Amino acid sequence: MHFLQTFHSAAYLDTLVSYTLALLLGAAIGAERQFRQRTAGLRTNALVALGAAAFVDLAQRLAGDIEAVRVISYVVSGIGFLGAGVIMKEGMNVRGLNTAATLWCSAAVGACAGTDMAAEAATLAIFVVAGNTLLRPVVNAINRVPLAGGQVEATYFVTLTTVPAEVDRLRDLLTDHLELMRYPVAEIETIERPDDRIEMRARLVSTAALDAELDSIIAHLARRHDVQHASWELQTQD
Repeated sequence: MHFLQTFHSAAYLDTLVSYTLALLLGAAIGAERQFRQRTAGLRTNALVALGAAAFVDLAQRLAGDIEAVRVISYVVSGIGFLGAGVIMKEGMNVRGLNTAATLWCSAAVGACAGTDMAAEAATLAIFVVAGNTLLRPVVNAINRVPLAGGQVEATYFVTLTTVPAEVDRLRDLLTDHLELMRYPVAEIETIERPDDRIEMRARLVSTAALDAELDSIIAHLARRHDVQHASWELQTQD
């Protein structure tokens, strides 16, 4: 049998250690994601690490280190497709970026395990878990620090409420007025409200603005008789 000719107990033991290490370290990374009820949890991260280890180990056994490096490059690019599946866009907000990055790191842990770099794989897994846990309080602390509008990159919106008959005229007026103040408009969304009014929501191209300038623009627009309500807001990404 060909199996008996290709089977070597030492090589098999080496592969078994690589698989076991990748599975355990991937599960350790995924446990934190599972605890936080993320899309890709314990099993997903464990299988990503195991799969990466299996492909790298197979390439190394069949063709040596050079081919293993080639397979690692494929793992790096290929895991991006899996990571894209956990990224979701909800309106202007994007969720799942951290989970996708964690999957990418799990694949790196598996690649280390597949090349018999056990210490490096364990160290990387510790760093990944630390990044997802120890850095969380730092992120929360930074998010609680108030920032002036001119200091933060964000998405700015200017909203006007009017009657349907005035929509076309106010849309042009809003665009011209914002561009005059050097705040060009990326797009204007029109929303029909149940009280027979129309809400126009302009998204600005600028990612940094001054609160005082936006307040001045809103005050000017709110004085018009055909504008029932005017406001501005900013949305920052997590």
